[in-house]
Amino acid sequence: MKLSPQDIKRQEFKKSLRGFDKEEVQAFLEKLADDIDELLKENESLKKELETVNENLAEYRKLQKNIQDTLAKAQESSSRSIESAKKQANLIIQEAELKAGQILEKAREGANDVRNAVIQLREEKLAIISKLKAVINSQAHLLEMKVENALKEDEPAKTIEKSSKIKIDVDDIADKL
Repeated sequence: MKLSPQDIKRQEFKKSLRGFDKEEVQAFLEKLADDIDELLKENESLKKELETVNENLAEYRKLQKNIQDTLAKAQESSSRSIESAKKQANLIIQEAELKAGQILEKAREGANDVRNAVIQLREEKLAIISKLKAVINSQAHLLEMKVENALKEDEPAKTIEKSSKIKIDVDDIADKL
């Protein structure tokens, strides 16, 4: 059974002949009751404080759990983002390599086309020069024949002299082209 300060104050004792001094016992009981009353108030205050601390502790634990969950989610999200960025970077690199390969292939094809065009132009040049040489030779031959005919009609003695002076260098003309 718990005693309250009021129980202590109301407590009465049997009287005996040789008992304790009633006033001293009463004063002691009063003092004891006041101390117990003070201890009970302090105990109640400590219980309330403990309850508040326990409530705060529960809130802090919830907050800690939320922070840990958030941190775990952030780490997971960060890992996924990094992995996604790596995949995207690899795709960009592959795409760039593919485009570079296509550009190189087009450049090679273009170079081959230019090379083939140069070869074809050289062949055409040689064919044209050949034709020009033939035309120049035939024209030179015709010119020589006309000059000879003209000289035979005018002066037979000068023919030998003049025909030896007319010399056309077909190769020189073709080289100048």
